[in-house]
Amino acid sequence: MQKLDKLYWDKRYKQQLTGWDIGFVSSPLKEYIDQLENKDMRILVPGAGNAYEAEYLFNSGFLNCHILDISEEAIKGIKMRCPQFPEDQIHCSDFFDHSFQYDLIIEQTFFCALNPDFRPAYAEKMHQLLKDGGYLCGLLFDFPLNAQGPPYGGSEQEYRKLFSGVFNIEKLESCYNSIAPRMGSEFFFKCTKKL
Repeated sequence: MQKLDKLYWDKRYKQQLTGWDIGFVSSPLKEYIDQLENKDMRILVPGAGNAYEAEYLFNSGFLNCHILDISEEAIKGIKMRCPQFPEDQIHCSDFFDHSFQYDLIIEQTFFCALNPDFRPAYAEKMHQLLKDGGYLCGLLFDFPLNAQGPPYGGSEQEYRKLFSGVFNIEKLESCYNSIAPRMGSEFFFKCTKKL
């Protein structure tokens, strides 16, 4: 399995090998964001890439939204499209080294980009990054786990086992409003931090 480090991701962005990048906020996340009422909550989008979700949040009045990505090349996208996005809310570092706390973390193609060996550490780190009562929500792929990723797939059974140790799973179901190319291959999930 190849090493998915900063150099790997910088190269993918430089060569525009970004097949996961749909160019806009995905419809399930847009619908979820549109029903959020507390504009003051602190939000993180990890593995943000071009950060369409963060841009949408920011433009919708969520001014305490943070993006995190290991790749400087990836972060250039949001800086060009949304120059008013606060510089101190853009974090170019490794997810596992990040140390702030958030009310909400939005998952969009980050989990599936990590080497599957890191999945237990991902769940623990998400738990650590959330404030008490905080939420982790977003999209997970629904196709068999493979060694040829990223993206790496997974199953409902695997996700339930992985997250139930540190989260209360409120929702984990097939996504009814995926974009056409991903219809039938995504779960929407929402978890609250276990105390």
